[in-house]
Amino acid sequence: MSRVLVAGVDTSTQSCKVRVTDAATGELVRFGQAKHPDGSTVNPEHWWRAFQEAASQAGGLDDVSAIAVGGQQHGMVALDEQGRVIRDAMLWNDTSSAPQAEALIDELGAAPAADGEPEDPHQRGIERWVKAVGSSPVASYTLTKIKWVAQHEPANAARIAAVCLPHDWLSWRIAGFGPVQPGENAHLDALFTDRSDASGTLYFDAASNTYRRDLLALGLQPDDATTPGAAATEHAERIVLPRVLGPNQVAPVNADPSIAGAQVPGGCIIAPGGGDNAMASLGLGMAVGDVSVSLGTSGVAAAISEQPVYDLSGSVSGFADCTGHFLPLACTINASRILDAARAMLDVDYDELTTLALDSHPGAGGMTLVPYFDGERTPNRPDATATLSGMTLRNTERRNVARAFVEGLLCSQRDCMELIRSLGAQIDRILLIGGGAKSLAIRTLAPCILGMDVSCPATDEYVAIGAARQAAWVLSGVDDAPDWPISIDAVQTGTPTPQVYEAYVQARG
Repeated sequence: MSRVLVAGVDTSTQSCKVRVTDAATGELVRFGQAKHPDGSTVNPEHWWRAFQEAASQAGGLDDVSAIAVGGQQHGMVALDEQGRVIRDAMLWNDTSSAPQAEALIDELGAAPAADGEPEDPHQRGIERWVKAVGSSPVASYTLTKIKWVAQHEPANAARIAAVCLPHDWLSWRIAGFGPVQPGENAHLDALFTDRSDASGTLYFDAASNTYRRDLLALGLQPDDATTPGAAATEHAERIVLPRVLGPNQVAPVNADPSIAGAQVPGGCIIAPGGGDNAMASLGLGMAVGDVSVSLGTSGVAAAISEQPVYDLSGSVSGFADCTGHFLPLACTINASRILDAARAMLDVDYDELTTLALDSHPGAGGMTLVPYFDGERTPNRPDATATLSGMTLRNTERRNVARAFVEGLLCSQRDCMELIRSLGAQIDRILLIGGGAKSLAIRTLAPCILGMDVSCPATDEYVAIGAARQAAWVLSGVDDAPDWPISIDAVQTGTPTPQVYEAYVQARG
């Protein structure tokens, strides 16, 4: 009996990865990947070509029965009536829309305070955004980029007939759609997405599963008016937004057989897909009570919650996950690069850095690193710099410096965890992932700083695994996602050192 295969696609900032997977067991069958160009803006056609190359490396997709796409969150892909990309996609890491993020906060906060609201208009705006869509504007989010285009490229803004996210656009292309000639139907109404990715736009409320076109209109307003004009409001109503599918709902269109599923009776179905963080949580098999701490270029702590989470300070993003639950998430700008800074400062490799750090003692002899090298997002201190405090003639040793850098990184992630916990999220298990999690120093000290045992899953492509798992789930037609085994390399234990985090809290203020 031949096995049923599904494909999971990870279209990330850096690359596209395609994982052909056994639907029943989650076993990897074939794999391919291709790079994306560097930068914070990119022509989406590069994603399409990378997908085709990665699919080819994976032995083609003729034999897969279902496919799902996980993708980088927030980016803005604007399409005209012919389905043509109007301008290069602005990605999550494009910070040019930071002024527009601040303007959106102030615009929503301009109306007088109601009972219980802050007197400060800016803080009032933050709270109103959180109550409306779960998150407050920062430059990453889609709506801030729409507003940037409206203010800087009004001719392009006027052409927008549809707005979608990177994973939405690639799913649409896999279904066989794309640019058409004038007068032809581009089938923009075939665009679809999921709750997790839609929740990162600022114009979708995941608690009620509804688009907020009034907020979209605010983004389309070319100036900083506190209420959108008639033209912006009408445009917002006219724009096609992707249909938001349920967690295990089949897309309304199948894949083009020439792209995926040529050998499958009835053609290959397409699953909703999702944002990369939500897909990774699905790939890890996370459930309520789990939190993942991902140490890549940035640090991300994300938990599964049954209820929506509202952080009125705006520090925690109230995203949805890929299962029908919610994914409160806190992100730091600085993560694994902190280790790189330590290596450069001490002129050592990763192994030598570990040896030095573990030769020191908790608290690094009294030294504390607050690692805000490139500013910080959690807490929101964009203009901050790093500080190394507590130095004396007695403690300024290489081993203590190494220890302070490792402890500072972990304390910054503890900040994220504590924020999420303070909002009512249950934390029973920590999953440590990402490139920075390969460091033995990080693994060893993580349970001490984070205050509980830490599970270290085997290094793998969890976004692609999550996408494949969703594809298998949708294909099965059952209520629950398939139970695929997750390999845990180790469960790290250690004696908690609360005094280290207490010193860090005092140092960061």
